[in-house]
Amino acid sequence: MRRGLDAEQNYLRMTEEPVKTLILRLATPTIITMLITAFYNMTDTIFVSRLGTANSAAVGIVYSIMSIIQAIGLTLGQGSANTVSRLLGEKRRQEADELFSTAFFTSLALALLFSLFGLIFKARFVRFLGATETIAPYAVDYASIILIGAPWMAVTYTMNNNLRSEGKAYLGMIGMTSGAVLNVILDPILIFGFKMGIKGAAWATIMSQLVSFIILSSHFVTKRSNLTLSLSLVRLKWPIYRSIIIIGSPSLFRSLMHTVAAIAMNVYAAPFGDEAIAAMSITTRVMQFLNSALIGFGQGMQPVAGFSWGAKRYDRLREAFLFCTRTATVAFLFIAAVCFASARYIMLLFLKDPVVVAIGTTAIRAQCILLPITVYNTLGGMVFQSTGHGTTSSILALVRQGVFFVPLVIVLSGTIGLLGLQIAQPLADVLTFALTVAFVTPFMRKLKRLASVG
Repeated sequence: MRRGLDAEQNYLRMTEEPVKTLILRLATPTIITMLITAFYNMTDTIFVSRLGTANSAAVGIVYSIMSIIQAIGLTLGQGSANTVSRLLGEKRRQEADELFSTAFFTSLALALLFSLFGLIFKARFVRFLGATETIAPYAVDYASIILIGAPWMAVTYTMNNNLRSEGKAYLGMIGMTSGAVLNVILDPILIFGFKMGIKGAAWATIMSQLVSFIILSSHFVTKRSNLTLSLSLVRLKWPIYRSIIIIGSPSLFRSLMHTVAAIAMNVYAAPFGDEAIAAMSITTRVMQFLNSALIGFGQGMQPVAGFSWGAKRYDRLREAFLFCTRTATVAFLFIAAVCFASARYIMLLFLKDPVVVAIGTTAIRAQCILLPITVYNTLGGMVFQSTGHGTTSSILALVRQGVFFVPLVIVLSGTIGLLGLQIAQPLADVLTFALTVAFVTPFMRKLKRLASVG
C-alpha cells in the first residue's frame, strides 16, 4: 500500500508517523541491502581464496579500487540524497529533481573518467596500492575487469541513496539484492565451472552490478519513485555542486580514507609476507560485513533526520538519533561477543592456511572487543551529514582512518611488529569515539533546546 504514496502523502508519513516505527520500516530494507551487498563482496573473497593465498590477497589489493568507485557513487549519492530529503521536507520538489539528475549524470561521467585512467595505468596502479611481485599479476587481471564496470557500479550507489532519501528504501533493496544474489550464483560458475579463475570473480561482480543498475533505473523511468531523472534537469551550477560537495564530502573522505587505510595496511603488512596481506584483507571484509548492518540501520535514520530538520521537527530528530544509538549498541554487544568467540572459524571459511588463520583470528578479536563503540562513531557522523553539518561530518569521517588509523599502523608496525597491524583499528576507534562524543553531546542539547522553544 505504501508503494502508491504520492509526494504529499510521503511528506506526511516522514514527518508525522511515530519515529521508532518509521525508522524500523525504513531501516529494514537498507539493512538487508547492506548485508547482502557486503555478503556478496565477501563471497568473492571466499571463492577466490580457494585459488590460493596470492589470489586472495589480490582481491584485497583491488578492494581499494572498488572503494574509489564506491566513493564516487556515495559522494554524489549521499551528497544529493541528504539534501533531497531536506528539500522534500520543505516541499521544494523541482529543486530536488534537478539536484538528483545532476548528481546522477555527474557520477556517471566521473566514474567513466576513473575507469579510463585505471585501465591505462593498471599495472602501476596495483603496485601503488601495495601489490607484491607475486600478487600483482592476479591483481591486474581482477582490476582490469572491475574497472570496465565502474560507471554503472558508481551510479548504482547514487540511485540507491536517492531512493532511500525519499523514504523508498525498499525499491533500492530490490535492485541491490537482485544483483547480489546473481553475483553469488555466478561466482562459482565462472570461477570454477568455466575455469576463469580470478577473472571469473570480476566478471560476476560487474555483471551483477549491471543488473542492479538496470533495475534501479527502471524505478525512475516507470515513476515508482517520486523523483524525476532527466538529462534536461541537469544544472551545471555551482550552488548545486556546492550543496552536493558539502554534504557528500563526509562520504568522500570516509571512502578515500578507507582506501588510504587499505593501502597503508597492504604496504606495512608486506614485510610480514603475502599471508599477512591476505589475513588483514579478509579481516577488513569480515568487519565490513558486520558494520554494514549498522550503516543500513543508520541509513534508515538519515531520511527521518533530513525530513525532520527541514520541517523543523527537532524533537523527532533527537528521538531518532537516541533510539538508533541505544538499539544498535545493544545489538552490537551481542554481535561482538559471537564473532569474538567464533573468529577462528570465520577465518577458516576463507583459507585453511594456518598462518593466515592465526593472524586474522587475532585481528578480528581485537576489533570485536571495541566494536560496540563504533555505533556512536558511525551514527554520529551520519546525523550531522543528514542535517547539513557537512564540516563536522567531514571531520569525523576523516579522523578515524586518516588522522588516527594510518599513523597508528605506521608507528605500531614499526615498534611492535605484526601485532601493531592487528590492534591499530580498535585503537583508532577509541580515539574517534572520544571526538564524536565531543561533537554530538552539544548538538543533542541544542536540539532539545530548539524543540522546547518550538
